[in-house]
Amino acid sequence: MPRKFLFAVGVLWACQAAALQSAAGPQPATGTIQVAFTPGDDAAGLIMQAIRHARQQILVQAYSFTHIGIADALIQAHQRGIEVRVIADPQQAERIPTSLIRQLAAAGIQVLMDSEHASAHNKVMIIDADSHPVVITGSYNFTHAAQFINAENLLVLRDNPGIANAYRNNWQRHREHSMPLIP
Repeated sequence: MPRKFLFAVGVLWACQAAALQSAAGPQPATGTIQVAFTPGDDAAGLIMQAIRHARQQILVQAYSFTHIGIADALIQAHQRGIEVRVIADPQQAERIPTSLIRQLAAAGIQVLMDSEHASAHNKVMIIDADSHPVVITGSYNFTHAAQFINAENLLVLRDNPGIANAYRNNWQRHREHSMPLIP
């Protein structure tokens, strides 16, 4: 009888500990967050600065891409030996005459088209996910209009490996059903 009692007490204690742990919620965030709102703030400058500091890899998901400064920064990163890979919305890349998606591919950057969805509407960059990661996301398209005309927001999340891995995993899920753009 004492053995069953001790077992029951142990199970009860374990259940309570698990309940307390799950009630504690998520772990505290790590790293820093910068925010920019356009027009007004230099969101493009924050993006280009993060690209310039990349050391290993830049993964991009883009709906619309017409900002020449951001495109040039990605091309320069590629030329420095940084792995740059882009997943783009095919309708936006083809429909908008000022789209820079083909120029990125022509520069040797791997560009994939996500035609699985009616709209590949993510606007994300994951930079160096394995070491001092940076995640850039928000409503901000990588466009001139997003910087100077539209009301947009941008978050730059630094040194939060959990967030970076979640975004990288999502990028990889989209990569699996995307097709290469041939320049």
